[in-house]
Amino acid sequence: MSSPSDSPGTALPGSPLRVGLIGYGLAGSVFHAPMIAATEGLVLDTVSTSSPDRQAQARAEHPQVRTVATPDEVLARAGELDLIVLASPNKTHVPLATAALEAGLPVVVDKPLAGTAAEAEQLAALAEDRGLLLSVFQNRRWDNDFLTLRKLVEEGALGEVWRFESRFERWRPKPKGGWRESGDPAEIGGLLYDLGSHVADQALTLFGPAVSVYAESDVRRPGAEADDDTFLAITHQSGVRSHLWVSATTAQLGPRFRVLGSEAGYVKYGLDPQEAALREGRRPGAPDAEWGVEPESAWGRLGAGESPQTGGGEPVPTLPGDYPAYYAAVAEALRTGGEPPVTALEAAAALRVLEAAKLSAAEGRTVRIEATR
Repeated sequence: MSSPSDSPGTALPGSPLRVGLIGYGLAGSVFHAPMIAATEGLVLDTVSTSSPDRQAQARAEHPQVRTVATPDEVLARAGELDLIVLASPNKTHVPLATAALEAGLPVVVDKPLAGTAAEAEQLAALAEDRGLLLSVFQNRRWDNDFLTLRKLVEEGALGEVWRFESRFERWRPKPKGGWRESGDPAEIGGLLYDLGSHVADQALTLFGPAVSVYAESDVRRPGAEADDDTFLAITHQSGVRSHLWVSATTAQLGPRFRVLGSEAGYVKYGLDPQEAALREGRRPGAPDAEWGVEPESAWGRLGAGESPQTGGGEPVPTLPGDYPAYYAAVAEALRTGGEPPVTALEAAAALRVLEAAKLSAAEGRTVRIEATR
């Protein structure tokens, strides 16, 4: 990867890197814009959204930002920018990332990077050919529970891990509509590609490549068009089995993680607090609060032989969640020419799992995943 000084939109040494953000819906306004604004060395320069209301919202929340109506207006300013962030609908990720890379700009793309692993690999090849950063916003790698579990696994606190259970469940009995719940394959909607992108990425990050996938996927809610209740079983090359649930139809929520090993298990309930904090308008770095910290009552438990619901195991202090670390790593990679925090090829590996899950659910069989170079 080339250093920032080689790209056409490079800021002067010591000056902030200027970011163009395409999309100001949930992803753009709640996750990306606040994280960019809070990152030393980055400045939110331009926001693209066709909605006048969202343009006004962006200017109110980030007074120095300029707003435009179309992605083309952002890309036309390539010489004045140092990074493009795509928080636009899934179906636009590949064409917009391609256009940004061809304009000579590094790119961060919200998950999923693409609809297929092949498209993700093509984008990775284009970025490599141009010597540009291409990264995927897999923010759940910086969830508090995931950071804690990763530490426990690396320390060997569970012994040999046998099974990883991960649930991203909600109770939303009525569809909200919009492209995320569209049944049109071109929209790349449904929970498999939405929340499934997170749980698959976490499983692969922890336990390595997948060799086979089995899945069950349903459309349960009246009026729903896309999958809203999906289960994936991954067999990893390492021998670990991951059981992953994503659902909008779960009337009683299960543990976020249950991880079973030869020496102990770890069980953790509840979601990382960072998304809720961002939705409420709180921001990292605020002097009146510790970012990503949860109360002791929410800590997971580590032990063997008894349910944590009846007092089994010992409480494990949850590490603070750290979404700001993602953009800090992006800024560092742009300055030094190093690897981004999440690569396009890692995203392709997760997409290969999701594609296999889609095929498995449709045909009722286990799907093998061929090893890649």
